[in-house]
Amino acid sequence: MVEVAPVPKRFLVDASLVRRLIDAQFPQWRHLPIRPVANQGWDNQTFRLGDEMSVRLPTAKEYALAVEKEQRWLPVLGPQLPLPIPLPLGRGVPSEEYPHPWSVYKWLDGQPANEDNIADLTAFAIDLADFLAALQRIDSTDGPAPGLHNWYRGGPVATYDKETARHLETLDGHVDTDLAAEIWQTAIGASWDGQPVWFHGDVARGNLLVKDGALAAVIDFGTSGVGDAACDLAIAWTLFRGESREAFRERLSVDAATWARGRGWALWKTLATYAWAVRSGDPQPSEATYVLDQIFAEYRESAE
Repeated sequence: MVEVAPVPKRFLVDASLVRRLIDAQFPQWRHLPIRPVANQGWDNQTFRLGDEMSVRLPTAKEYALAVEKEQRWLPVLGPQLPLPIPLPLGRGVPSEEYPHPWSVYKWLDGQPANEDNIADLTAFAIDLADFLAALQRIDSTDGPAPGLHNWYRGGPVATYDKETARHLETLDGHVDTDLAAEIWQTAIGASWDGQPVWFHGDVARGNLLVKDGALAAVIDFGTSGVGDAACDLAIAWTLFRGESREAFRERLSVDAATWARGRGWALWKTLATYAWAVRSGDPQPSEATYVLDQIFAEYRESAE
């Protein structure tokens, strides 16, 4: 069993530091304005560089492990996919002010996915399934296996067994921990013996860009790799429901064991979010509560 590293201490930057990095390492772009994007992630900070590019800076050395992978593989994956993904345009190196490698990408237009900006959730689910199916068909030879670079996505969901047990202890009295434990054990017991395939690793609302009501691009491949693609199914419970969830599963031809592992990945992340909120003083975080209700309801229906 892999012992998962603790959450890293983050190193945050501002636009003035990004300006100095660009001016020093990419002087051809020193005339372009720099401004932070509205929705910042945890693993990386992102800034607009002019209108056509973005600067992506890891917030810790563990997250910086993904830079080389993205630089190496995104130009290979992109031409084989039905939707745009980030295209590296430059690779930055550490400096006296900033300790990690970083990247410049082509900017992709769109808004993070949510129920309000998606015109047809079922059509959206089918488009996403087609994208993930295309990703899985790409030759995975020499692709990055699960590891710290992607927090062991693509490996056994049981990697997070100890962590999940701690979250369940925290959530005792807040959620149905017996049912959560049952779902978790079902996921752990659904073994995988397939051939490694490419996966994204963090198919979440914020990484799915919407334009004119439809899926327009998929971003943030920091947790990508080759292995078990069940981790990419978590979106089935965090965004989809009912008809759209069934369409997503059917389009990907997901068997029962893979679906159970995907449910486990969704449960692990939701319990982690919920437990963090409880420890921080929020006894019932709305988004985590919603997702957990979706997981519980779908699991009960599948058992009938």
